[in-house]
Amino acid sequence: MGKSGIFCLKNHHVDGYMRSQTLFKRQFNEFLRHLQAIEIGQGLGSEREIGRSLGTSRTTVRKCISAAIESGILSADRIILRKSHPSEHYPEAEATAPTAMVERSFLTWTLQSDSGPGQTINASQLARQFGVSTTTIREFLQSFRHFGLMERHPGGKWVFRGMTLEFAHELSDIREIFELRSVLRFAQLDPNDACWNELRCLRREHEELLATIEEDYHLFSLLDERLHRLINNASSNRFVTDFYHVISLIFFYHYQWNKKDERSRNEAAIHQHLAYIDAILSRDEELIVPTCMAHLKEARRTLLASIDRDDRGTSDE
Repeated sequence: MGKSGIFCLKNHHVDGYMRSQTLFKRQFNEFLRHLQAIEIGQGLGSEREIGRSLGTSRTTVRKCISAAIESGILSADRIILRKSHPSEHYPEAEATAPTAMVERSFLTWTLQSDSGPGQTINASQLARQFGVSTTTIREFLQSFRHFGLMERHPGGKWVFRGMTLEFAHELSDIREIFELRSVLRFAQLDPNDACWNELRCLRREHEELLATIEEDYHLFSLLDERLHRLINNASSNRFVTDFYHVISLIFFYHYQWNKKDERSRNEAAIHQHLAYIDAILSRDEELIVPTCMAHLKEARRTLLASIDRDDRGTSDE
């Protein structure tokens, strides 16, 4: 094997090791959040139950348990001795997969850049800004090129293209199918699942944003993305989670294009989210389904309105 072959093989092992470390750190953080819902003095459930709740293997659960015992969070017989400290969780940057980190960074960049249709994107510049490789950025953008949403130009330039109303309807159809299935799966999660604590935390953040809506209304898009991602991740369906980054970017991006009545729209959406979250917390499917569909119907209407405005060439100013 030549030097280049050895180098590639070495890089393959290094990349695989880094991915496995990132995965463990993320799952250990989820495990610690899972323990937060269990009272001190109580014991853990079975490894199988924990693995099913966290969506991971029993082998990983054992590693998490061993690390928690070593830290003094659990006793040797797996009794909760204390709650974990924030400092004992791995930093988010270390526990986030590169693709997920790029996606979040890209959404934040979109929000801050105040970009519009036809926005030119420099892959190399974004790679430096996000602290990732240019290859990672290109792979991320390439996933949108498949749907005709990104266009690659010479010199590492990309252009985010507009959408047709037909595309928006198709995307909304898929979103409704995915999310309804996911939210019903969410309602069936074990009461001790860490997702419930995260959902309650998101509810508090919605209430806090509502109190400062006059100045901070533009921050709603980030809450919107986090809530719907949490719901869709509950599906434990790889096709749903893999495609969700396309859905989230489109809705997020077009919300930014449409600046008309942004504050009042976001305030109304927060109230919708609170009703939606309360319906999920009730675990009552007869309440969840209509609340979910009403919210997604309004999201579809807002998306279509922003695209229709672009097609007609009208201005919000």
